[in-house]
Amino acid sequence: MENKPKKQASAEPPYKLLSLRTGKPKDWAAGIPGVTNAIKSLINDKALVRGGKALFKMNQFDGFDCPSCAWPDPDDERSPIAEYCENGAKALAEEATSKRITADFFKQNSVYDLSQLTDYEIGHLGRLSEPMYLPKDGTHYEPITWDNAFSKIAEHLNKLESPNNAAFYTSGRTSNEASFVYQLFVREFGTNNFPDCSNMCHETSGFALAQTTGIGKGTATLNDFYDTDIVIIIGQNPGTNSPRMLSALEKGKKNGAKIIAVNPLPEAGLMGFKDPQKVNGILGKGVQLADLYLPVKINGDLALLKAIEQLLLCFEKETPGKVFDQDFIKNKTVGYEELIKQIENYNLEELAKASGVSLEDIRKAAEMLAYKNRIIICWGMGLTQQPNGVDILKEVLNLLFLKGSIGKPGAGSCPVRGHSNVQGNRTMLINNHPSQEQLDKLEEVFGFNPPRENGYDVVDTIKAMNEGKIKVHFSMGGNFLSATPDTTYTANGLRQLNLSVSVSTKLNRTHLIHGKESIILPTISRSETDIINGELQHVSTENAMGIVEWSRGMLQPISDKLINETHIVCRMAKATLGNKSVVDWNRYMNSYDAVRDDIEKCIVGFENYNVRVKQKGGFYLPNGAREGSFKTKEFGDRVPFSITKLPQNTLADDEYLMATVRTHDQFNTTIYGLDDRYRGVYNERRVIFMNKKDIEKAGFKAGDKVDLFNYDNNTERIAPLFIIVEYPIPEKNTVTYFPETNVLVSIHNVVAGSNMPASKHVKIKIRKHNPKNLLKKNN
Repeated sequence: MENKPKKQASAEPPYKLLSLRTGKPKDWAAGIPGVTNAIKSLINDKALVRGGKALFKMNQFDGFDCPSCAWPDPDDERSPIAEYCENGAKALAEEATSKRITADFFKQNSVYDLSQLTDYEIGHLGRLSEPMYLPKDGTHYEPITWDNAFSKIAEHLNKLESPNNAAFYTSGRTSNEASFVYQLFVREFGTNNFPDCSNMCHETSGFALAQTTGIGKGTATLNDFYDTDIVIIIGQNPGTNSPRMLSALEKGKKNGAKIIAVNPLPEAGLMGFKDPQKVNGILGKGVQLADLYLPVKINGDLALLKAIEQLLLCFEKETPGKVFDQDFIKNKTVGYEELIKQIENYNLEELAKASGVSLEDIRKAAEMLAYKNRIIICWGMGLTQQPNGVDILKEVLNLLFLKGSIGKPGAGSCPVRGHSNVQGNRTMLINNHPSQEQLDKLEEVFGFNPPRENGYDVVDTIKAMNEGKIKVHFSMGGNFLSATPDTTYTANGLRQLNLSVSVSTKLNRTHLIHGKESIILPTISRSETDIINGELQHVSTENAMGIVEWSRGMLQPISDKLINETHIVCRMAKATLGNKSVVDWNRYMNSYDAVRDDIEKCIVGFENYNVRVKQKGGFYLPNGAREGSFKTKEFGDRVPFSITKLPQNTLADDEYLMATVRTHDQFNTTIYGLDDRYRGVYNERRVIFMNKKDIEKAGFKAGDKVDLFNYDNNTERIAPLFIIVEYPIPEKNTVTYFPETNVLVSIHNVVAGSNMPASKHVKIKIRKHNPKNLLKKNN
């Protein structure tokens, strides 16, 4: 293509519709379609041979960790056929593709032209193969040497008025080793500005759990799922977001467990499971999962939990000591009397109405729970991304504490984390609000005084970019623009930067919405070999249940111009800090063992790291709450019952609550395909799910084209050109896909306490599509 005058790249995918097809939603997940779709992904990404070979090593004891979700691998025995799910295979196909993006590609395609592609089209262009640089006022990325890239980054960082004028983002795919050296460099540079993907998914979980159990992680293990009485899955869709969880639920069901599913949508993965490795998953009906489905309203979860607790209290009064674990309450908790007083003061019928669940079904749930105490409660972003998400999770913990269902086998809390090492990143001190004890340890081991003030999280970083306080933004993986809220506002902030830098394996929209200068640093993927001084290296990750395990790639890197993330950080540190640094960065570059030796010195639980990480299945990190030994900041060895407040969810006649979700054909912001077969939607993403009565009342019909609006803080936000899909969802509730509707999520709509975007609770208005809104957005 010829060079064109510079135009502003599109911050959002093009507003164009495909040919939507709809069908009956599924009432089961996985099965043979999961296998065939995984194979199709390998073929479409030209990775059938390369990726197919790697599949047999993914999540194996001697293989590499899946780059997708953080669900744990079995401790003792793993399937030799397939220890992965459909989405894991799609994630591998994306990074094992033989398609490459070269310097010649960027020469032929301007940034503006690339921005006119959809996210799906951008993601399937291929792997980045060499470092690229976009100069000021440039229209095309051009090649740059690694040394020159690091020199340019160092130049920008060193001319900042303050280290706090830079922010350093981290995605959940980054290994423990890379995360540790990354935070070490940034803190020696002088800032705690660490926005990370946890700030958008489970920051709420860590915040609530730390205050109530003393540790910001869940307590249940995979083995607990195999031998429990009841699993409650609330605000979580395992069939799409963590499909391997279905195998654990199936095993628990086989051993007698009951499952209660709580969600506004009757998701396929909550209803049933067909294991393609078993005869009944191929020829039979599979396994029914949910014994009881509770169709809660968006943000009706807190009212539902309180209603269940009130009914349990009635059972406890009838049979004292049989329903509540009075020994646990007496010896391990504080605030029981205050909680009981609050529960008694609620009106049960009003709670049921606020929840959207019938009183009859709430009674069924309470009866299932009444005389059981081996209870696991799992949750996802359906809870963490509510404005009162911290309070909802504290109520979840109230229920577990009442039942004594924590710190014992077959029971506990289980936040279902998203990206594969998002929990490990935080353990490795990727944290904008580190404890003083953590910083003291870094000072003791390395000899420099790390910054002591809290830094920016994701939301604060976006605001600071718009206010001109952040001049350099460095992304260690991820797709910052598409993952974050308030797309137009975020894009405006990114465009004000002096320099934006992205460490990536694939091209994404953040590379196209950039600072005055921009650099792309391509890195090897987790499935590729990482060889240092002739020796094959391994990294490590931490899964959602606190197990640290090694990961060693097997594929030849797609290009000989790629370097690993640890080398990227160390070379950036050397270029930026020079002789001022007290850290031996060359030592880390030459040996991941050296990195792990120093992690062991700084972080509790990593004793003998280099030996234990090579053990079959890795090792568990310490978790006192899992063992029933609590250490909370305010109450010592006791856990507090929390007094939470019901939300006032009021909507105008023409307003609806919207929650953003994934399709089954995506992982986070990566779009694998254009189908959502579990919900019966094919070849389209710009859809809005609505209740039939709402559609009729508003004068619409299924298939109508509409525009969506949000007016938080007196700012009009528009997401134009969506198609209405009728779906069994509570009235006045709607669901759309992200990132297409992130533009409607106000930067000010956040979770109290954790400051996460409240993307599951967005007030919108829906109007018939007006073509003028397309012009308005494009301008």
